[in-house]
Amino acid sequence: MRNVEVALKTRANLGECPRWDEQSQLLYWVDINACELHRFNPLTCEDDCLTFGEEIGCFVLRRDGGFVLAMRSGFYFMENWGDELKAICDPEADIETNRFNDGRCDAAGRFIAGTVYPPKDKDGANFWTLDTDLSARLLVPGMLTSNGAAFSPDNRTFYFANTPKHVIFRCDYNLENGTIGKAEVFHQFEYGNGRPDGASVDSEGCYWTALYEGGRIARLSPQGDILEEIPVPAKCPTMVAFGDQDLKTLYITSVGNRPDEELIAYPHSGSVFKVRVDVPGLPEHRFGAQAILN
Repeated sequence: MRNVEVALKTRANLGECPRWDEQSQLLYWVDINACELHRFNPLTCEDDCLTFGEEIGCFVLRRDGGFVLAMRSGFYFMENWGDELKAICDPEADIETNRFNDGRCDAAGRFIAGTVYPPKDKDGANFWTLDTDLSARLLVPGMLTSNGAAFSPDNRTFYFANTPKHVIFRCDYNLENGTIGKAEVFHQFEYGNGRPDGASVDSEGCYWTALYEGGRIARLSPQGDILEEIPVPAKCPTMVAFGDQDLKTLYITSVGNRPDEELIAYPHSGSVFKVRVDVPGLPEHRFGAQAILN
């Protein structure tokens, strides 16, 4: 049995998008509902925080420094920690209900980010690609909640989850032009035992997913078979990220805004957890655009 520990004791409302920066050896993560971006130093246990005027769903680091943030109102640059945000574009400006939720970069430096459609009365969420020329285009339409964006080590496969439907898809990915092939079911989880949320892929090509309301994370083979499940001391883990110098520490964000009886059973809900694994992850790709908006 692997030992899952509390890395950062906190009560995040909706902790998400842990992302390891191998250059600074810091873990970044967001609290979506609190409109916060955090940076955590595992060596000192210091956790700094920026608070914005709207929700931040996910973000990526840039090749030439700084960040690209996917907010409720679209994509933004932040040149340095704490700098003023610079708007890039909002591909869903005409959809008031939606906000960005999950995403990451491909190896060519594009930012693939998905939205969530809270009413859930139709498939109203989408995955978008922010290209390095700063234009946005639709990648995957017709989702309920876009999640689990990840790439195989050879960048030929793109994975994504439609969380409310308990399903993870895989499709061929053309890195040259950033297009995808037909999506096929990678793994369908049974209903009522946790649904797939955020994810990362390790160096062997296995897909790690956090199972929201399932109290565990799971490692799936490239063929979609469950190889390992690890219980987490929170009912609602949200996403995983490989970190530390050897990329063998799996950091796990979670939700703290839960019913009282659940918080009694899982008092560390909302914390960032960590667990050591045998196979390392891969460094995160970074956004490639060099342009700076005036």
